[in-house]
Amino acid sequence: MVIPCFFVIHWYFSFFLQSFFYHRYASHNHFTMSKGAERFFFMCCFLSHGSSFMSPSAYGIMHRLHHIHTDTREDPHSPHNEPNFFKLLYLTRNRYQKIFCADVLINENLKKNLPYWKWLEKMGHNWITRICWILLYITLYIYFATEWWMFLFLPLTITMAAFQGNIINWWAHKFGYANFNLPNTSKNILPIDFIFLGDAYHNNHHKYPGKVKNSHRWFETDLIYHVMNVMHFLRIIRWKNYKSF
Repeated sequence: MVIPCFFVIHWYFSFFLQSFFYHRYASHNHFTMSKGAERFFFMCCFLSHGSSFMSPSAYGIMHRLHHIHTDTREDPHSPHNEPNFFKLLYLTRNRYQKIFCADVLINENLKKNLPYWKWLEKMGHNWITRICWILLYITLYIYFATEWWMFLFLPLTITMAAFQGNIINWWAHKFGYANFNLPNTSKNILPIDFIFLGDAYHNNHHKYPGKVKNSHRWFETDLIYHVMNVMHFLRIIRWKNYKSF
């Protein structure tokens, strides 16, 4: 059962980094960290996301645009504009690529306080690098898969970071419950979020984008927030008073 265990570990490690580093750090600046810690988590993202590695700065800009233009035509990833999950994944990829390649004009205010590591970002986006990651994953599955159905995890492994980001932005604007009546379609996916570790509370997040903790009601648990509290205690990160961009 090596492949199922690998997939579960990969899922949670990848999602934690996307929420912690891309979403809460790069996009919202909920906390600060040293340059050394930033580079460490940059590298962790590259190693975890592999063939689906994204630039935290481009991701941050795209997510900020999502908050400013939620469910409008300018929203870079809203199912309100494209209800098909896979088409939305493709369109989001294209919009992200334009931001990363500077093929679209971006307001300078959206570029503030973003993490950059040009060398690693350029290497991670190189097609040779991506193909090497894909070949590594295929080799891993060929060597360790013991049943045919285990290969069904392979496409998700290859697209892990992109798939996880899209499933939140698609699912959380179509299905779930809402604690707050907002002028958008944001919803909380799960009452007890054991799949997305606290990022499923999308309606809460759209109500308070500058709030570190996503959970709001007594039964909601933001596990990533609790891990970050430990990291704050260990002085890996530092909370700060912050108004959303």
